[in-house]
Amino acid sequence: MAKAYWIATYRSVTNPDALAAYAKLSGPAIEAGGGRVLARGMPALVYEAGIHQRTVLIEFESVEAAQAAHDSPAYQEALALVTGAVERDIRIIQAQ
Repeated sequence: MAKAYWIATYRSVTNPDALAAYAKLSGPAIEAGGGRVLARGMPALVYEAGIHQRTVLIEFESVEAAQAAHDSPAYQEALALVTGAVERDIRIIQAQ
């Protein structure tokens, strides 16, 4: 089974305190689902139409594992904390 990668890019953060509260819950929820954070933070470089925005890259054993982690009650509890506090894009892609 091919590994999967959860990529989150943050367009804006209007409530840093909510993001901090989310981080406290989301990290353990993602790890419990088998996720491993490979990188997070602001990009060192951006090219072409790249936007300088916070990015998080998380590795999972499969797309199914990433989806299960996202849909888990523990992650959904964390997600509720940032609703309206951040604007972001999350994508899950399968490794080739």
